Amino acid sequence: MQNQTIIQYFHWYYNEEQNLWNKVATEATRLKEIGVTSVWLPPAYKASTGGYSVGYDVYDLFDLGEFDQKGSVNTRYGSKDEYIKAIDALHEQQIAVLADVVFNHKAGGDELERIEVRTVNEENRNEFTSDVFEIEAWTKFTFPGRKGQYSQFIWDHQCFSGVDWAEDLKETAIYSIQNFAGEGFEEVPSTELGNYDYLMFNDIDFRNRAVVEELNYWGEWIVEHTKVDGFRLDAVKHINPHFIIEWIDHLNQKYNRQFFVVAENWDVVNTAEQEEYIQLTEGRTQIFDSLLHHNFFLASKEDSNFDMRTIFDNTLIQITPELAVTFVDNHDSQPLQALESYVEFWFRPLAYAIILLRMQGIPCLFFPDLYGGIYDDKNPEGEDIHIELAILPELEVMSKIRTNLAYGEQRDYFDHGNCVGWTRAGDEEHPNSGLAVLLSTGEEGWKTMEIGQHFAGKTFVDALGKHPEGIVIDENGFAEFHCHGKSVSVWVQSE
Repeated sequence: MQNQTIIQYFHWYYNEEQNLWNKVATEATRLKEIGVTSVWLPPAYKASTGGYSVGYDVYDLFDLGEFDQKGSVNTRYGSKDEYIKAIDALHEQQIAVLADVVFNHKAGGDELERIEVRTVNEENRNEFTSDVFEIEAWTKFTFPGRKGQYSQFIWDHQCFSGVDWAEDLKETAIYSIQNFAGEGFEEVPSTELGNYDYLMFNDIDFRNRAVVEELNYWGEWIVEHTKVDGFRLDAVKHINPHFIIEWIDHLNQKYNRQFFVVAENWDVVNTAEQEEYIQLTEGRTQIFDSLLHHNFFLASKEDSNFDMRTIFDNTLIQITPELAVTFVDNHDSQPLQALESYVEFWFRPLAYAIILLRMQGIPCLFFPDLYGGIYDDKNPEGEDIHIELAILPELEVMSKIRTNLAYGEQRDYFDHGNCVGWTRAGDEEHPNSGLAVLLSTGEEGWKTMEIGQHFAGKTFVDALGKHPEGIVIDENGFAEFHCHGKSVSVWVQSE
């Protein structure tokens, strides 16, 4: 069976001349060649800022770049037809498609409503800081450009538990809406800030049964209209887990299949919240291992002072590897974003070796590491910033190695603070499979490691081309493998 590999096929600053849907369609064959089995595409529906939006300020789930709404027909990434053609092109290469689903909030309401609210303490959302009063808020969504096609559901303040803008007062705050459910926010997995149900914009209230039914229906609609194979769920720590359970079960039962679902439950402190979410949802979703990402970030910053023997400590891949989706960086952690924790460039090949060439976890590649990226923005001080993200030349090689050679028993050699490694013994199903990986965050490294007696007399070479000399496996299946300082070498059989 082939190893799974996902790619996040976008980043926050995608700005190439070719729109994204057309680009991924033309790149489908290449993605297949380097071993990608699933492509995570960005939110495909119309957002409140129309063709400018990355997609997370979601406006209309049913507008995939088809209707003239919010100043454009197309989304930032293209039209509905181009989106579907991109999915078809990926399917022709036997690559699955994951749709990005933003259920936590809606933005860009079409009409004002006069509603009753109370303000809450932003540092403790369980604490009210006012009596009930009225504001005007953009809480009614009628989607005039779509004119009821696909769905006639109208969203109003009864569908939301909170907003952050009072139009009549021209004031920002967290306003708890007094709706049919009474007052206060829903119970959600995250107790940060008292109750982290409210994140941004119009917070969707899943206590409203009509809302749940509409989103269940939308799940059917998106599957049948686009043929997507699975989902990336955004910001699940802010969403009622009972809704997530129902939504996943509804689709699985409706179509008699198990959709691949990976949830973003961002945490960089400890595994407790991740483990709690897995328990709450009974393991229905994969989880992005943000804790491992954070360890990569720390290791890249601390240089040789980081103890590589602890790289898996306090991570999901250590606790529940079968549910872990591992990554080096994503759109939220890249420079200038709210969760900025970008792994230093020198460490990125080492981090990718760890997620691509080991048994545990499903790795997720990041678009700029394969294609690069150039973008301009402003830093928190308002200064203009120009950033260039370089292509990582080792990534394509290691991704191919994962597909073809990273199989069989794994032997670990995490016995030194800077220099660690492992071997894979290969299997009969994959010809010439088996490998040895050695990496060092300090000086040049070497380590005697066992790869297997069945390789006795075989010559192994550094697939990354950093060592020109080959290594011969001894009669007992051992060899002394090498790597340069602050580098990684991947040793495979010489062809």
